[in-house]
Amino acid sequence: MHIFIKNIASTLLDFIFPPRCFLCKRDGPVLCTTCLATLQPLSLPRCQHCHTVLMTNGTCRQCREHPLRLSGLRTFSTYREPLRTCIHALKYEGRRQLAEPLGRLLAEAYSNYKLRADVILPVPLHTSRQLERGYNQSALLAAACAQHLHIAYRDDLLARQRATRPQVGLSLRERSQNVTGAFEPTRTFTAATKAFARRRILIIDDVCTTGSTIEACADALFAAGARSIWGLVLARPDTG
Repeated sequence: MHIFIKNIASTLLDFIFPPRCFLCKRDGPVLCTTCLATLQPLSLPRCQHCHTVLMTNGTCRQCREHPLRLSGLRTFSTYREPLRTCIHALKYEGRRQLAEPLGRLLAEAYSNYKLRADVILPVPLHTSRQLERGYNQSALLAAACAQHLHIAYRDDLLARQRATRPQVGLSLRERSQNVTGAFEPTRTFTAATKAFARRRILIIDDVCTTGSTIEACADALFAAGARSIWGLVLARPDTG
């Protein structure tokens, strides 16, 4: 309920007072050009499959220990300031207006990585958590990204069938076990399996550490007949 009240208060304040940059507080768009420029994309060499930092010998620890069952995963940037503050505000403080500029960054990453998708999906929230929060931040990001790219956006193809614990603080194995079987394709997807089997699907989330959540989403869609599924996230901790 307190999240719902925060959302109403935020909307009223935006109506009464002129919009200001969330980071520098100057009058203007929710993230001004100067502050957007501080949200820098990744620079270190990355694995071409899971996009984690390559070790000094050129190998990828993630793919060696737990290769993702995805066509591939890409990340806009590292989970660090000021991007971390923006994501936290979008996710927990009801600052939904941040989804548009952050979704634009995802669209730029999509183009820079030369990804190809026919449809964009968000990682779904469980109904209870979405009711508590009032919205799905991943859905807001995915919708904004899809709009910038002029790609079809769908939030009716995948559902989270059970609530899961937060992934924070869990080991790699615990993260995987926590979300295994948590997602299922909807009747809309299964009714059009043949159509989606030929389409390239992109799943979007705000943050990932090991990629287990997006992998669980992909597993459900692969089992239902999908053939190509990529993941794209805003930020990922550099755990190397």
